[in-house]
Amino acid sequence: MASFPVSKTCIVVLVLVSLAQVSMGSRKLASLVQQASDLLTYHNGEVMQGGIPISITWYGTFTPTQKSIISDFLLSLTPSSQTQPQPSTPSVRQWWNTIDRLYLEKAGKRKKKTNVVLANQVSNDKCSMGKSLKTSQIPELAAEAGPKKGGIALVFTAEDVVVEGFCMSRCGLHGSDRKTDSVYIWVGNSAIQCPGQCAWPFHQPAYGPQTPPLVAPNGDVGADGMVINLASMLAGAVTNPFGDGFFQGPRDAPLEAATACPGVYGKGTYPGYAGDLLVDPISGASYNANGVHGRKYLVPALFDPSTSTCSTLV
Repeated sequence: MASFPVSKTCIVVLVLVSLAQVSMGSRKLASLVQQASDLLTYHNGEVMQGGIPISITWYGTFTPTQKSIISDFLLSLTPSSQTQPQPSTPSVRQWWNTIDRLYLEKAGKRKKKTNVVLANQVSNDKCSMGKSLKTSQIPELAAEAGPKKGGIALVFTAEDVVVEGFCMSRCGLHGSDRKTDSVYIWVGNSAIQCPGQCAWPFHQPAYGPQTPPLVAPNGDVGADGMVINLASMLAGAVTNPFGDGFFQGPRDAPLEAATACPGVYGKGTYPGYAGDLLVDPISGASYNANGVHGRKYLVPALFDPSTSTCSTLV
């Protein structure tokens, strides 16, 4: 994996912080330049290891293709040995293993290697809570899929569902509740509401250097943008599930494993440029990780606490 140093005086492009109450992190939209806090360190708390069952609530209308794009990404994190052919490198699995190596292996007593298993999925097509949600309703939606103890409940909201803070301050969030030992993640489809903010670099940026958008690897700007935000939130959720794991800065506004490297996807990144990425010769789509079923994805860089660099797949 490639890596390069992170400035200790500033972090460039779309800084991701948290505004939540109970151990909650979010991929937040801020200014192009954000002052950095203390170095990202381990605070001796819990991390998520071993088998992690994933449950999903699809809130609103998603096409079968959109569900497949996101589900295949989750399957790509720890593909079954029976999956043939295995994704070539660089791969989503390689990115996930980097989280294990940089963070989880260094946190207390080592359990089994971290792996993800898709469990329950439910669809709430009719939006039973309406199409304007408060963040306080996310845990209730997460519970609809019957998440298992020690697992992660994912909530995906459709492009016409408005969530408090979405586009204005965040693209997704993760949170937890120690009473139920549960962790949840919410990510919204920004295709209609704010693709220039939450689906960059697959859409013209809403502000900053106006570079041409890249071609989305799965042909869906909204869903491919959701994968980027989902990856960032997953990295934060497993390394800092209850707010006392790995993070940088104040606990109520942390930078985490992926959000400490905002807007970085490959070598040579600078404001408005996602980095030197791979390009599919047929579709012209940009990506940096291969997945199952021939999928290609764009995943964020991961901060390496031991070297203070952003580690990328390409």
